[in-house]
Formats: sequence, C-alpha cells, structure tokens
Amino acid sequence: MFAVIKTGGKQFRVAANDEITIAKLEGEPGDTVAFGNVLMLTDGEKSTLGAKELAEITVAGEIVRQARGEKVIAFKKRRRQNSKRKRGFRAELTIVRITDILTGGKKPEMKKGDASTVAVKAAASAVKGKAKAEAKAEALDASNLSLISGVGPTIEKKLRAAGITSWNDIAAWTEADVAKWDEELKLRGRATREEWVVQAKELLAGKPPRAKVDQAEQASGEDY
Repeated sequence: MFAVIKTGGKQFRVAANDEITIAKLEGEPGDTVAFGNVLMLTDGEKSTLGAKELAEITVAGEIVRQARGEKVIAFKKRRRQNSKRKRGFRAELTIVRITDILTGGKKPEMKKGDASTVAVKAAASAVKGKAKAEAKAEALDASNLSLISGVGPTIEKKLRAAGITSWNDIAAWTEADVAKWDEELKLRGRATREEWVVQAKELLAGKPPRAKVDQAEQASGEDY
C-alpha cells in the first residue's frame, strides 16, 4: 500500500518505512508528524481518489533528523556597470521516516508538542474544502451545456446530437478531440477560443459560470 501526499508544495509517493526529505518541519528527532493532504491511496489493485474518502486518510511519520540542502550559488553581474553580486542559499530540510498509512479517519497518537499538530489541521481543512467544492459541483446540473460561455441553443443541439451531453464529456476532451469536433460540428474554432475544456473543468470544480447571463441562469435554475 502506498499514498501520494503533498507537503511543502511538492508531491511524494510514500509507503511504510520510506524515508523522504521535505521542506523543514518544526520538531525534534523522534517527534511524530502527520500528513493530512493525501492526493491518492493505492492498496493492491484498488486506488482511492475521491476527496471525501481521502479526507479520512492520514500518513504518519517520525522525524529522523533536521538537515540542510546543498548550497546553491546565485551570481549576477551587470556588464559595463562595475556591479556584481554573489549569494549562497541552503534550504532547511527535514528527513522523515513514514511509519504508517491510516485509513477510516484514524489519527496517529501525537503529543501536544509534536511537530505537525497544527499542520495536520490545516491540511485536513484544505481537503475538506475540496470535498465541499466537489459536493457543490455534484449538486449542479452537469448536463446544462449552455452554462459554458460560447455554447448557444444551436451549438448545444449539435453537441447533444453528437452524444456530448455533460460537462464531464467536454472536460475529458484532448486537443485531438477539440480539433475533431471543431471540424465535424463546424464550430469555427469556438471551443478553443472560448476555452470550453477549461470552463467545463471549472464548473465541475464548483466555480460559477464565466458569463454574467450564465450566472443569472444558474441562480434562477431556469434554462435561458
């Protein structure tokens, strides 16, 4: 079983007994740390990706030691200005050994002073926020193609006749699909120009429609 976690702006694939080097976490060697921002869990052939399920997963670890990265030199020289600058930088790092991957809402036993008590709460809040956004998207009518800016009644009929009936269908388009449908449905580049794929993904993420008239339609619940 392994999980993909996000910490310090980077993603890590981890399993029990792995050692990872991450951006510095406050704490001493032996302190328990927990990572609540889990992006994926794989157990055998089963993978978990849903935000609601991932919110119940925590990766536990133990600080091995604090360290510093290799020195990076930044040198800048301005030609014909007799000016130059040289600076060095060494990143503060923490080496963590993964001890367990906890599912079903279980949390590791942590002392009051352990390193990431606050960090775990913040990560858990972020995951819950993502779950709420997905729940909001599920509550919307994903079949209402007219909420995508640039899709009028005529184009919507063409899309439905071609079997494209939801935001999910459009969000899954590749560049090749965009070119294909543009030619077959005579869209004249509208899908690319209006960023239909991006719009569909935004709507699925719970964001409001881009056009004000579409926002009014969404608020009223009627099909304009």
